[in-house]
Amino acid sequence: MLEGPKVSQSELAKRFGVSQPQICRIIKNKERILSEWQRSGDPERKRKREGKDAALEAALLRWVEGARAADLPVGRPLLQLRARHLAGALGRPGLKPSGGWLARVAAFKKPPSEKGDAEQPPAEHWADAVLPTLLHSYAPSEIFCCGEAVVPLPAGCPGERLTLLLCANASGSEKVPLRALGESPRPRCLRGVNLEQMPWSYRAGGLTALLFAEWLREFNEGMQRQGKSVLLLLAKHEAHPYLQLSNVRMFFVPPAAALAQPLDCGITGDLKGHYQRRLLRWLPAERGAGQPTLLDVLHMLAQAWGDVSPELIASCFRAAGFIPDAGAEAASLSPVRGPLGREQLEHGGEPAEADGDEGMAEGEDAAELAAVPPCPSEREVWRSLATLRRYLECQATSPDLFQAFYELEDVVHMVSAG
Repeated sequence: MLEGPKVSQSELAKRFGVSQPQICRIIKNKERILSEWQRSGDPERKRKREGKDAALEAALLRWVEGARAADLPVGRPLLQLRARHLAGALGRPGLKPSGGWLARVAAFKKPPSEKGDAEQPPAEHWADAVLPTLLHSYAPSEIFCCGEAVVPLPAGCPGERLTLLLCANASGSEKVPLRALGESPRPRCLRGVNLEQMPWSYRAGGLTALLFAEWLREFNEGMQRQGKSVLLLLAKHEAHPYLQLSNVRMFFVPPAAALAQPLDCGITGDLKGHYQRRLLRWLPAERGAGQPTLLDVLHMLAQAWGDVSPELIASCFRAAGFIPDAGAEAASLSPVRGPLGREQLEHGGEPAEADGDEGMAEGEDAAELAAVPPCPSEREVWRSLATLRRYLECQATSPDLFQAFYELEDVVHMVSAG
């Protein structure tokens, strides 16, 4: 309008409903205003509003641009998490980013594709070109895949279901301990339990970017302790933030190929089958207890996760195309195992002979016979196991101790079932 036919400043003021001095200032600063408008990421922006911390805003903008360049989701929870992290790095740990400020940062320099449906690379291109290049850079033991699964809770537990975070490598040699997310913030059954030494972990609430980022950092620390650099494949989700980690390279599977992930090819189903089997064999009358608590369920899930065989995990990775094809035929998926057989107790050898009275000498003192303790009942055995488990829950120094306890519990169940 300023370049067109000459119009008086008073006429412009009346037309736009502003004062004449304001029009005068705009004309005087015309070049500077146009320059700043052209540098703005949003051409429809009408107001110039600067943040309270220019250094923090610039650092957060650089991170947002990098995330969008990698085609990663940028939601408000993730922005808030990243803003707090950057504020701490810049020496401002007490900063609390407001929702309005985060919204302006998210809208800054928004690419046109985000206003509509973002274009995604076809699944064929990802499977034929991108994935093989990634897989040939890592050994099967260094390729991990993670995802979520939902399992129901029995009656009497707080809430109706648990969300499980599952993660395993392509060779099946390493299964990351389960992370369970439930509705109860402070379950009474977990009081007094040394949670840091359990073969599982529990958090309250649903899956969020904050909780997943916490898990990612713990996973990275675990790989760091092992001296391994690994590839982590996962689906794109607003609760799956992208983090730059020292020993874990994250790569998001395109949505079109999400259904072909290894967890969906049989791993999750096998875990749920083992969990249901353990729930069904919980006999309150035999154990002298009521319905299983949340603590019992968490131990059952840890046992069920241990029951998922490495062979099945490797075959699921192979079926999803997440293992380089070496020309060998893919192993068939193992079926969900049923109740354990008694022959597993014998380990290929002859069962030990039961102690009897054959070796007793004639005329043995009746007092010595009376001193022999009687065979405990099944209820007494299960109560003893419950006492032992509680001792480990309070005093265990390593999660590996529970693997030996789980094996002992399975042996007792097989003996009582036989």
